[in-house]
Amino acid sequence: MEIVIVGLGYVGLSLAIEFGKKLTTIGVDLDDTRISQLKAMYDKNCEISEQEFTDASMLKFLTEIPENNNCVSRFYFITVPTDVYPDKTPDFTVLYKATNDVGEKLKKNDIVIFESTVYPGCTEDDCVPILEKASGLRFNDDFFCGYSPERINPGDKKNRLTNILKITSGSTPDVAKKIDKLYRTIILGGTYSAPSIKIAEAAKLIENCQRDVNISFMNELALIFDGMDLDTQEVLKAAGTKWNFLNFQPGLVGGHCIGVDPYFMIHKAKKFGYSPSLIGSGRNINDKMGSFVANKVIKLMVKKNITIKRAKALILGITFKENCPDIRNTKVVDIYAELKEFGLEVDIYDPWADKDEVLEEYEIKLIAEIKEEYDVVLHAVSHQVFTEIDFKEILKSEHVLFDVKSTLDRNIVDGRL
Repeated sequence: MEIVIVGLGYVGLSLAIEFGKKLTTIGVDLDDTRISQLKAMYDKNCEISEQEFTDASMLKFLTEIPENNNCVSRFYFITVPTDVYPDKTPDFTVLYKATNDVGEKLKKNDIVIFESTVYPGCTEDDCVPILEKASGLRFNDDFFCGYSPERINPGDKKNRLTNILKITSGSTPDVAKKIDKLYRTIILGGTYSAPSIKIAEAAKLIENCQRDVNISFMNELALIFDGMDLDTQEVLKAAGTKWNFLNFQPGLVGGHCIGVDPYFMIHKAKKFGYSPSLIGSGRNINDKMGSFVANKVIKLMVKKNITIKRAKALILGITFKENCPDIRNTKVVDIYAELKEFGLEVDIYDPWADKDEVLEEYEIKLIAEIKEEYDVVLHAVSHQVFTEIDFKEILKSEHVLFDVKSTLDRNIVDGRL
């Protein structure tokens, strides 16, 4: 048996490493640079250590799927990213390309397991026909499929692939058992075998939709309390004294999952004639928070008589979460763009982020170090390294210090969410 993993991002690489400790495993990614780095035992995402690469002695990295010349059965795992177009409809271009690539190498009795986040029905209704066409084989006669949603949390060193409970599913009862058994060779946190692929797909979506809606409620409260001149954090602190109050916080909702996946659910629901009002409104609220933060900062500047035009502003952090280099779908760029529109000169400092990647993705040039004083400083991401900053040294005597994450000392900030 061979394991072939297509897509070596946060999810695919973690899978490849764990399977590579036990089984013959091939990790495939089209990015030549990524493959070169992995061969050199370097993970730019800071998730996999050099020792873990060493331990995965049965793993090799390639830029394309090799032919199955050994005539062994293969488990293919497709772990490529899914996204949305500018109009917020699903963009599964990369997924369909990877599916076709796997289909071209598919042999009789192979099993294809999808981990990419999709809407319910995508695996069987959209991807299976691609596999059949590319391979000339028949689904559930010659080859089989499964779906297992990923639950990896980038930057989280405690909740990792092996100790997070894994949902599994298969296209037939027998295949479902095989897939579940395979995952249990690496998943110490246990598995849950879902009754169908569609249920496993839907479970993944509602995990992120639920979190998105809960955060949007907190963000809406922040908008309301701002109008009432109430400190949202103090209100939440008081409400949190009740034993069953849910401890969600307002903030920027970015990243590759929560800020994207609800649109898959909205898209699929509309196909059945239903327009999800709660999920949709939650998305709208969360997408506005960058602009809301920027406008709060401008109001504080006006209150302090700080000239807005050409004022110097520093944003601390551009990644979508703390202590993680992931910049995908970060909403910090919304704050940046809004402040620029007001005429401020804005710098961003983030030692976690890849400067070249930020420049390519957002056309923003990060500063390498903080060298001057600023009229405005926004604490946008709670990187541990930022706790070492002495704000007195980087702020002018008349200034605005705004804490997006609400983790700084309340006595030193002028505003927070």
